[in-house]
Amino acid sequence: MADESTSEETGSDAAPGRPARMTAKGFHDEPGVEDWRVLFWGAHVFYRTASFAEAAALVAAITDVVAAVGHAPDLDVRPHGVAVRTFSRSDGALSPVDAELAAGIQRAARALGLEPDPSHLQTVGIAVAQDDGVDTRPFWTAALGYDDVGDEDALDPHRRGPHLWFHQLDPAKPGRGRTHIDVSVPRDVAERRVAAAVAAGGRIVRSNAPHWWTIASPDNHGIDIAAWADFEDGDEG
Repeated sequence: MADESTSEETGSDAAPGRPARMTAKGFHDEPGVEDWRVLFWGAHVFYRTASFAEAAALVAAITDVVAAVGHAPDLDVRPHGVAVRTFSRSDGALSPVDAELAAGIQRAARALGLEPDPSHLQTVGIAVAQDDGVDTRPFWTAALGYDDVGDEDALDPHRRGPHLWFHQLDPAKPGRGRTHIDVSVPRDVAERRVAAAVAAGGRIVRSNAPHWWTIASPDNHGIDIAAWADFEDGDEG
């Protein structure tokens, strides 16, 4: 997934009638969303719960918020906690209604005595590098049952599996595809995650701290740990 802090809206996804995009900074500036973090594909929160019944009580409270706001999030419900993601556009961009929903969910969670835990938040993607003039996205979408999103991405239509981001190899290596893993985490988690990966035998190959780090595993597989989505303050549109 390209760094939206330096990219522009293009293609059919920029058509009139789409919700106005709210940047990560704009979202964080709204009152009552302190529990939330902006990662790839939306704003996210995780609330710890002591049982499945407690998690279900939060889901019931979220249902009331959704009815009031008219905008529904994605939920992942486990006995130890509930993960929530909200977004307004197919590219994962936020709009003001996401901030309204997030504030309502935060109020509901706090009324139940629940605490957020940003350390449980992450989204994982696969970056597929391909040579100039080669388009492997149709193969990947066919094999995984994914849908195209914009010019560079593919997404599980049910938003369960990792997203795919397609980009050119630099420098070019004809006939050699290459992939690496992208991990989007909150900005207040990123440096701890990088330190843990290095302590486990990784080495930092490139760094644009505190926005992102490229780390190689002991056997030279690549992983990017990215916090830039939580900082993003590009043009809204």
